[in-house]
Amino acid sequence: MPEQDYAGIARQYAREVISGRIPACRWVRLTCQRQQNDLARFKGKGSIYRFNPVLTDAGGLRYRPADRVCAFMERLCHIKGPLAGLPIHLESWQVFILTTVFGWVKTDGKRRFRRSYVEVPRGNAKSTISSAVALYMLSADGEGGAEAYSLATTRDQARIVFGDAQTMVRRDRAMREAFGIEVNAHNISIARTGSKFEALSAEGSTLDGLNIHFGCVDELHAHKTRTVYDVVETGTGKRDNSLLWVITTAGSNRAGICYEARTFVTRLLEGVLMDESQFGIIYGLDDTDDWTSEAALIKANPNWGISVRPEVLLPLQAKAMQLPSAVNNFKTKHLNEWVNADTAWMDMRAWEACADTIITEDDFAGEECYIALDLASKVDIAAKAKLFRRDGKFYAFMTYYLPESAVDEGRNSQYSGWARQGLLTVTPGNVTDFDQIEAELLADASRFQIVEVPFDPFQATQLSSHMLAEGLPMVEMRPTVLNFSEPMKELEALVLQKRFIHNGDPILSWMISNVVCHRDQKDNIYPRKEREENKIDGVVALIMALGRIMMPGNADHPILGDDYALMVV
Repeated sequence: MPEQDYAGIARQYAREVISGRIPACRWVRLTCQRQQNDLARFKGKGSIYRFNPVLTDAGGLRYRPADRVCAFMERLCHIKGPLAGLPIHLESWQVFILTTVFGWVKTDGKRRFRRSYVEVPRGNAKSTISSAVALYMLSADGEGGAEAYSLATTRDQARIVFGDAQTMVRRDRAMREAFGIEVNAHNISIARTGSKFEALSAEGSTLDGLNIHFGCVDELHAHKTRTVYDVVETGTGKRDNSLLWVITTAGSNRAGICYEARTFVTRLLEGVLMDESQFGIIYGLDDTDDWTSEAALIKANPNWGISVRPEVLLPLQAKAMQLPSAVNNFKTKHLNEWVNADTAWMDMRAWEACADTIITEDDFAGEECYIALDLASKVDIAAKAKLFRRDGKFYAFMTYYLPESAVDEGRNSQYSGWARQGLLTVTPGNVTDFDQIEAELLADASRFQIVEVPFDPFQATQLSSHMLAEGLPMVEMRPTVLNFSEPMKELEALVLQKRFIHNGDPILSWMISNVVCHRDQKDNIYPRKEREENKIDGVVALIMALGRIMMPGNADHPILGDDYALMVV
């Protein structure tokens, strides 16, 4: 097959992104910088990784892995739209991704990157690229008995990538003959190597026990549980040159497996975490970008003017600018922005900008604070919010309690992970242990000067009686519009002013993103959730704490200061 200098194309793309000649968001710039750093870091005979070296395949042919995968894909043809029947031409951003993922090898010639996460808006040829990669892994990667799968939660979603691959091969007689490929109704197979490519879903399929060489998970954001992802990650671990390929757009479920994978990639790119086997790139906008501009569309969509047509997207953008109900869908699908629930309350970019991961509760030892409790049900999350004020800013720290049965049942795909990280306090048994909450409240009283402990009397009557007997200032606060509307508005205002600081708690960020609100005729608002699984208990506790601080009787309290008293009506 004819080859170009694909690695050179990728290097040029990275240089232009880093220099700003190609507009790209922070995560794309960091991915390009990581590649540049790796090229400088891993060189010389003693390096554990090499980029695009000359290798020899089982047939004695010499090749470079980065160039080979790209040349293979440009031999295939488009199957849809105005380009149908024409050979695929890889754009520079696609070449960069492919050469980086496939070009890095260890000293034994096996791939360095075993997991790849690509997040890009709709319309940027995700399925075409994934189908072509699947065919390469099936037929040209040199793996005996290769098992390649397109996996999803539903049959229809799993068949998108597989179906495109089927059509590509059916229309390419030369490829079928060169590799001995047979295209069947439910799989693509190569008899002489015992290899196959199939579509599988959690819907009616047994996914356990797979020995996966290539696992493609398309649109991971749509997965409500982590089952499929975990099966693929486990299945690829049985081979020494396998690849887990995730390609998705953004979504709204910040408690799902997709946002977990995304968060891992962002921390990896920031240098907070280290994992030499994970590749990731995320296309989108930066916080200061104006989403209503054409420049934003160009920046977020690397295939702008190619598969992403301006004449299609610009009218959709104009519609979203005039119709608030269309904003979130437009931002998610076409700007790759993770939004909160469909009727949003909090500006999540502003919320994330308020994170300070360095601060801890210990920094406020001996200071005054309000501690609010939302105990909810004994079989669900109970939340405790500590709220401090210093130098005109508010500082929040959260504690969450959940019975171990709820964690084991996997009601939320991240419960177990949060528990392992110590973000969730798991109490033994089938119900939350309120005795533990009481004990920790008493411990809080020995560390801080507790001004008030507002609580919802539902589920908390006995606990409040015990704490009153211990001398804690328990204050009943019912979850009514009258009690919640003003502190909810004030919390939003504090976040926008960057006067509300949190420690980057992912559970609280998830809960904040779940909150929706409806305004009545008097402009009152109240926190709600659209689905039962979208928990907001921590936000409720936070609003309760802020609401008590805002009470007229507390306005002159030293925790507030003179400047805040003017806000109280």
